[in-house]
Amino acid sequence: MDFKQIQELIKMINKSNIGEVSIEEKGFKLTIKQKEEPVQHIVAAQSMSAPMTMQPSYAAPQQSSAPAASTNGGAEKPKAEPAADNLVTIKSPMIGTFYRSSAPGKPVFVEPGDEITSGKVVCIIEAMKLFNEIESEVKGRIVKILVEDASPVEYDQPLFLVEPN
Repeated sequence: MDFKQIQELIKMINKSNIGEVSIEEKGFKLTIKQKEEPVQHIVAAQSMSAPMTMQPSYAAPQQSSAPAASTNGGAEKPKAEPAADNLVTIKSPMIGTFYRSSAPGKPVFVEPGDEITSGKVVCIIEAMKLFNEIESEVKGRIVKILVEDASPVEYDQPLFLVEPN
């Protein structure tokens, strides 16, 4: 089973009422589980709201050593923060290490107050030496970055708050 087939399977399961699917082929096992409660899960690159037992990469490794923490942490606050009830949360699609830029010394992908569009890379999550670009699936303005650069993140952990346009 190739990566495109896995992506299509995830999309079909997300649109259906199927709770769980397991596939086994020649030493390869894939399990996809559907969330029970509706979740505003806005992540890109992997665009999945269900856990998978394998973690494919969208980006080739860009360097052999892990990026160092940047000096400007992710806890900046915008001047006027809108009411929390209209914000969309971009969540981590996997377990790994969160990075705000592609490499040490490179500019960060987004800052609070930045306008983003669907498909814009907002961060990288390194998982098992693979660097996965996480893209936004929502158009709007970054209100808050909830994770420090070079911090470990869990699956489904909130990363960004976005005021949708």
